[in-house]
Amino acid sequence: MSSKKLNLALETLETHIEHHTVANPKVSNSDVAWHIDHSLKVINKVTASLQASLPNTYKNNFSFLGKLFFTLGFFPRGKAKAPKYVKPPEVVLKKDLISQTELAKANVKTIASLDKNAYFKHPIFGNVNTTRVYRFLLLHTNHHLKIINDIMAK
Repeated sequence: MSSKKLNLALETLETHIEHHTVANPKVSNSDVAWHIDHSLKVINKVTASLQASLPNTYKNNFSFLGKLFFTLGFFPRGKAKAPKYVKPPEVVLKKDLISQTELAKANVKTIASLDKNAYFKHPIFGNVNTTRVYRFLLLHTNHHLKIINDIMAK
């Protein structure tokens, strides 16, 4: 999988920035801004981890759950909590969403040039290398785009 689909998902996230204050507690305890911010933080932290990793230390310990969700093509709602380092602040500013989007676009471009065994450690899935990272980031971003779409529809 290439960066093309991930870039499209990023562009879709970007179109929702204008609706960042919209909320619907029946769908999510968080507003649109939270979901955008979290998605961008994940993309940016994951790419930073890939860039800082030592590919020669990569071990393929990708978990059963990782394989299952990658095969199904989605993450179930409400089953996992965002780790502290990718949680948005109490107040998410529109200007921060815009700057994070620009950083995410630049970061996605760097993935293709990384070693195939550059990796990040996922708390549930284990090590995710560049071979799997586009799929992970796409599934994660689409998970939050579906929630955003449901918030906007209600």
